Order: sequence, then C-alpha cells, then structure tokens
Amino acid sequence: MLSIKNLNQYYGGSHTLRDLSFDIPMGCTTLLGRNGVGKTTLLKCLMGLVPVRSGSVMLAGTNITALTPHAHARLGIGYVPQGREIFPRLTVEENLLMGLATRGRGAAIPAQIFDMFPVLKDMLGRRGGDLSGGQQQQLAIGRALAMKPRLLILDEPTEGIQPSIIKDIERVIRLLARQGEMAILLVEQYYDFARSLADHYVVMSRGEVIKSGAGADMEKDNVKACLAL
Repeated sequence: MLSIKNLNQYYGGSHTLRDLSFDIPMGCTTLLGRNGVGKTTLLKCLMGLVPVRSGSVMLAGTNITALTPHAHARLGIGYVPQGREIFPRLTVEENLLMGLATRGRGAAIPAQIFDMFPVLKDMLGRRGGDLSGGQQQQLAIGRALAMKPRLLILDEPTEGIQPSIIKDIERVIRLLARQGEMAILLVEQYYDFARSLADHYVVMSRGEVIKSGAGADMEKDNVKACLAL
C-alpha cells in the first residue's frame, strides 16, 4: 500500500531520518523505537506536515512525497496524531463529521464506528473537551475512520489511556486488520501491545531502520532487546 524509499529529513543541522526505507502492506505494521528516534517525524513526513529533504513516499503507486496534508487525506490517509488533537469545543458528532470532509456532501458517519466505540453514540451531543482521555482517543480514531481510509496511521494510541480502553482500541485495530480493507501503521512504545497486533514490524533507532520482519517472528528476532538501544 505505502512504500517509503531512502527518506532523509533534517531539523537544522540534525539528520533526523537517514535513508529510511520500508513498505507498509495491508494488515497492521507496527513501528517501534525509543523516544527521539524519529518516529513522529516520519509520520509528519508521511502526512506532508514536514517537508522531505530527499527520497520518496509512494501510495499504491502514486508519488505523494511533495503533496499537501489535505491532498494526503483526499487520497485516503487517515492520521491519529499523538495527543489526539480533537476539537475540544465541538461536540462528538461535530468532531466525527469533520472526518467526512474528504467524502463530499451527503456522506454520513459510518455506523461501524458506533459498533466499534459504542460510547461515542451515547455522547454525540457532548463536547469533545468534556470526554476522558480514553474517550477522546476513541473519538480521534473514529474521526479518522469516518473518511474510510486506505491507510490508517496511529501515533502511540495507548499513551496515557486506562487499561480498559486500551483493550477496546486493541480489539478495534485487530478487527480492522482482519477485514483486509486497509493498511495500518501503528507507532507504539509498548512492546506487548505492538506484538499482539503486528502482522509486520519495523524497529527504528537514530533515524534508521535497524530491524524488520514478520510480526510472528518478533520474539525469535529478539525485537524487545532492540528497544533498549
């Protein structure tokens, strides 16, 4: 679905992404690494929020490297950023409707979102800022799913979330991956959560890919030890 080739990016004199290359096929690809290795910078490059110095990003054969963020969204890339970034003064329903912006007039919020996150249906009239952190994360994921993405990017969706809602998010990601209708890139620090969902894995360190493979091989490949580098 998405192919990243020889990606380089700099902040000032700091080389933050170094000839980064990997593919994101259908299913769930987990991207692991310690804080500061360039994971969020990579996601911002994939969304067009940060310019790429060199290299390419291809979505289903289309070069999207230099496109704007709204062009990425129109092409079917849904993004749930770290920290959720919902609209706190808008209601839950209005936040979800924002996810329909790329689908044109007359589009409705997919019923599947309420099947996945029933709490959102019960809180349609409440302001997003009044929700708990876990509920806001569910809303952020629901907003991204409303556009029916081809690629869903999740940046540390478990951060600061209570265990019961982490289980709900895990269930939804697993369901989406099994449906086979989208590719998922899950950026995660917590090894056990990532391993439980990974069809494929990629490990980053100092702006580079240091290991990748099948999710089923994460234990054999000693991926956990790589996260200490």
